[in-house]
Amino acid sequence: MTNPHPPDWEEARSRFPVFERKTYLNSCSYGALAVEVEASMQRYLDARNEVGSDWDFWVERNEAVRNSVARLIGADSDEIAVTASVSAAINSVASALRFDGPRNKVVITDFEFPTNAQIWYAQELRGARVIRIPEENGQIPLDKIAAAVDEKTLIVATAQVCFRHGAKQDIPAIAEIARGKGAMTLVDSYQALGTLQFDVKQAGVDFVVAGMLKYLLGTAGIGFLYVRQDLIKSLEPTVTGWFAAEDIMAMDITGYAPSATASRFEAGTPPVPNTYMAEAGMEVLHTIGLEAIEGRISELTAAIKEEAIAQNYCLTSPLDPSQHAAMVSIQSSNDNQLVACLAEDDIVVSCRDGKLRISPHFYNNHVDIERLFRALRKYRGLLV
Repeated sequence: MTNPHPPDWEEARSRFPVFERKTYLNSCSYGALAVEVEASMQRYLDARNEVGSDWDFWVERNEAVRNSVARLIGADSDEIAVTASVSAAINSVASALRFDGPRNKVVITDFEFPTNAQIWYAQELRGARVIRIPEENGQIPLDKIAAAVDEKTLIVATAQVCFRHGAKQDIPAIAEIARGKGAMTLVDSYQALGTLQFDVKQAGVDFVVAGMLKYLLGTAGIGFLYVRQDLIKSLEPTVTGWFAAEDIMAMDITGYAPSATASRFEAGTPPVPNTYMAEAGMEVLHTIGLEAIEGRISELTAAIKEEAIAQNYCLTSPLDPSQHAAMVSIQSSNDNQLVACLAEDDIVVSCRDGKLRISPHFYNNHVDIERLFRALRKYRGLLV
């Protein structure tokens, strides 16, 4: 449902102090720090001094993160595990899978962040057979995924958005392909969540992983895993810890009794300070609303592409707005030097694979874009 009162974007921007000093367009690496998120960390520090050890409240913060993630992606809270990172989440899933049967094939793509690819290649030591689908003209063709997925495929594990250039995949279509062959689907949504609406039930996926430090506005050292309810009890991770137990306070050292919920994919003591910040960051998103945020980002990325085309820069993100997310990339002849030069002008961006990555969030505005392109004209020699 559309909000009859659109957000005041400049008021929202004012809650991110970095803009007093920088033109910040690097949310694909690390989201800007909101005053609410900063205050949440101070609340944690104050509690350490005033209370000392407040475990009941700290566990509540972990549960608050679980509930907030569920709300964000249309899941049930019991389907969410709070993890220390996406690496921890994927490793936990991989540890619960067996590769010694007729289904031992893992399908990945060229869009993967190293974590996703490397963990699945590591499973080759346990009998997995990894098939990687190459990128073609900045996209992963659906027909190539369909051709790779067969009755021997155990899981299709791929990124919703490519971290190098922002191209977006059709996740519901990929999930349908996998499901049609009896395979599972794991989606890395790190570069997507917080910028667009995404419902795991509508998408038909089995697993989703993401972390809190980018568009979710939290911090490093905390992530999550969604596991479809029907799968939970059939999977027993061998990467585990005491917070994965059916009763964490039983302190049982005589056996392994994992939780009946997705928390069986968790491990040891939660990243307590980070839960404060993750909860606060997601609350900012909930307050504004993902529908409005998605619209705002679409407006900003359209302006970036329009200006890049006008300047005859080489765009490496899709022109079609339905095929890319919040990141727009431009080819560079020396991407690291270009990022360093822009930093000297107080413009914060990033690069990967010879591409300048420009990644606005709802807190950016058209003045930021104008400043960026004014600076890029100075460094035209570093662009293709």
